[in-house]
Amino acid sequence: MPSSSNRRIANLPLRIFAVVNFFIGLYLAIGGLWLILESGSYYYAIAGASLLLTSVLLYFKQRLGLWVFTLMFLGTLGWTIWESGLDYWRWVPRMGIPVVLGFILALLLPSFGISKRASFSLAGAFLVIFVGAFSMAFVPMNWTHNGTVAEAGSSLINLGTKNGISDINQNDWPVYGRDNNASRYSPVTDITPENVVSLKRVWQYRTKDIPPKRYGAETTPIKIGNKLYLCTARNQLIALDAQSGEEIWRYDPKVADEDIPYTAACRGVTYYKVPSNNDIQFQDTNQAQTTALGASMKALVCNERIVSGTLDGRIIEVDAKTGKPCRSFGNQGEVDIKKHMGKTPSGFVAITGVPVIVQGVIITGHQVLDGQKRYAPSGVIKGFDAQTGELLWAWDMVKPNINRLPPEGETYTRGTPNMWTTATGDNDLGFAYLPMGNSSADYWSSSRTEEELQYSTSLVAMDVNTGKPAWTFQTVHKDVWDYDLGSQVSLIDYPTEDGVVPALVLPSKQGDIYILNRKTGEVLTGVEERNVPVGGVGPEKRSSTQPFSTFHTLRKPDLTARDMWGVTMFDQLACRIQFQEASYQGIYTPPTTEQHWIQYPGYNGGSDWGSVAIDPSRGVLIANYNDMPNYNRLVSREEANERGWKPRDELEHDDGGPEGAGDPQQGTPYAVDVNAGWRLPFTGLLCKQPPYGGIRAINLEDGSTLWDRPLGTARNNGPFGIASGLPLTIGTPNNGGSLVTKSGLIFIAAATDNLIRAIDINTGETVWQDVLPAGGQANPMMYRQNGKSYLVIVAAGHHFMETPPGDYVIAYALDD
Repeated sequence: MPSSSNRRIANLPLRIFAVVNFFIGLYLAIGGLWLILESGSYYYAIAGASLLLTSVLLYFKQRLGLWVFTLMFLGTLGWTIWESGLDYWRWVPRMGIPVVLGFILALLLPSFGISKRASFSLAGAFLVIFVGAFSMAFVPMNWTHNGTVAEAGSSLINLGTKNGISDINQNDWPVYGRDNNASRYSPVTDITPENVVSLKRVWQYRTKDIPPKRYGAETTPIKIGNKLYLCTARNQLIALDAQSGEEIWRYDPKVADEDIPYTAACRGVTYYKVPSNNDIQFQDTNQAQTTALGASMKALVCNERIVSGTLDGRIIEVDAKTGKPCRSFGNQGEVDIKKHMGKTPSGFVAITGVPVIVQGVIITGHQVLDGQKRYAPSGVIKGFDAQTGELLWAWDMVKPNINRLPPEGETYTRGTPNMWTTATGDNDLGFAYLPMGNSSADYWSSSRTEEELQYSTSLVAMDVNTGKPAWTFQTVHKDVWDYDLGSQVSLIDYPTEDGVVPALVLPSKQGDIYILNRKTGEVLTGVEERNVPVGGVGPEKRSSTQPFSTFHTLRKPDLTARDMWGVTMFDQLACRIQFQEASYQGIYTPPTTEQHWIQYPGYNGGSDWGSVAIDPSRGVLIANYNDMPNYNRLVSREEANERGWKPRDELEHDDGGPEGAGDPQQGTPYAVDVNAGWRLPFTGLLCKQPPYGGIRAINLEDGSTLWDRPLGTARNNGPFGIASGLPLTIGTPNNGGSLVTKSGLIFIAAATDNLIRAIDINTGETVWQDVLPAGGQANPMMYRQNGKSYLVIVAAGHHFMETPPGDYVIAYALDD
């Protein structure tokens, strides 16, 4: 007979399994009871109790433990089918651990006198299930195809009027959005869905500008003639040879690291050519007097200019040919937008968007650092003469009587909504369309003035000749969700029953897409005021209704407990507990302080600064979007003080961090703690099931979805911040936008997988991709030079997206 020591050794694997199973059951049982107390699912407590009983029985080698486990497994399978249907991603956390436990237990069956053949057969079945389920992850999920993309040339949609660029060279990409309509539409036809697979890198340039923190240049170059023009993370201006990528000139405005706001972003530059009938006033640095240059000298001195904003609040102009400052502009080539704003600590006022020039007027907004103070620097919008830098007007919404400067001894009104993103210029109407943000202290509205409430989170059509709004359209009333308008609007001519109307397309962070008459602001496609939740903190200040577009929304259905996710049932259970504990009543759930509240979509969209692309020949709008919630809580002033949450200018040391994660909101009763993306603190995984981002083709004529697919793979994502390396199309968070070509291709990077890809506009399928050396959180651009078409992307990474930093400008072209 076997000795007792031999029996103990033989039973050791079974007992180890029983102990491990016990702790799994204990976690599920305790967490499951907690979930029940929060009115959540009973499954986890039942499953945990079953595993605890199984563990005890197996430890003492009782066959009943096998039956208890079998019942638990079958019950889990039935519950999963009931909760998940055919949704693959819901099956992963629910069945993964039970299948693994079943596989191990099957291998231990000989301990109960069951034959090894039966044991291995059952284990093999579990292994096949596991491998089969894992393999299914590589099959594209969550794709929809609802319609057929129209043939090129068949659409009734047109881009906006020539808009002051009738002489645009079809080989160029002369402005940030390709044209003044911000279409991001390239007329290139030689790169097609059939030959794009032959696209190769042809040159690479390094800017040598990578900030140590808050990196994320977000840059799209422009191309005029034989040069590319771009800005780096810290606003160095560079001209490159469009064919070779070789540097022609560089200008460094000397921006300090302490002036970097939330992100060291410079999304692009603007090109300006002085009208031919104007004499240029040039300040000779070697002389005291100003002289008027004759026509023969004009071409030599700042006749063509590159205009850029800086992170420390300056507008600078340099000669497009030499990169030297245009001394006739402002103070030796620059103007300071911070004048008359009062105290502006480093990093609080920054120009990250692209200046727009309309009828010779530079209009630029600026970012005001979020979450710091209720009375942060003003969001005043200014217009400057593009040639001289003279301040032509200033719009202070609270003090509309101010034409340029505030009264002696006063400042522009502090804390007002700002325009941190990029405007769109309409040279025909003389309007600049300003996507406005929120008042300072995004998550507290009780101290806002009526004027702030009127213009917050609104599109303002600014008359550049008067510096006054022509009309305004608000997308969120009394915004306390940081739903700033981040996207640049696109201009189109839109067919209606009454004829073709000059229109614009307005995307939003909450996902709604609106089409408005750009002359009047009239809604062309329908908006409904719907009842929304009220309550939370400051309930008397909440709006009982919000505007919802009836044309199209990128927003997905409201979250449910079934949408809570994790790689395993452990993190899924933690997320379900958090869901049940939080306040959530759908979109526009009011902020709360006694409990967390869920904001879905989160402040990253919907549609953000990457904006949309318009294919007018097919009548298709291309929109990439984020599909993630935030998990937020208003924190009392006392608790915030105890945690040491202070505005940046009062901190001894600043390490950066996610926006909203411990923002003090000084001057209000509450700080705010935002868990962007709603991530678990230990694993770093997101609580909502995939996909986390997608890209969609939308019929512009009726707002219908033609196709929709996840954007981004898991190759650079995984638990604990460890890249999985797996090409699973899960749909990742994304920042940046797309371009669309006449030949039927969509080019986009944006996702966190460090890939740039080409997508067939007809099918939504990826037909080409390349791995970037850093994150591609920027909009790509395309041009032709000497008969060859080039695709260019700036790969600088992004701290918020947790993609690797870089300083790459990369060009692709077809194989010769």
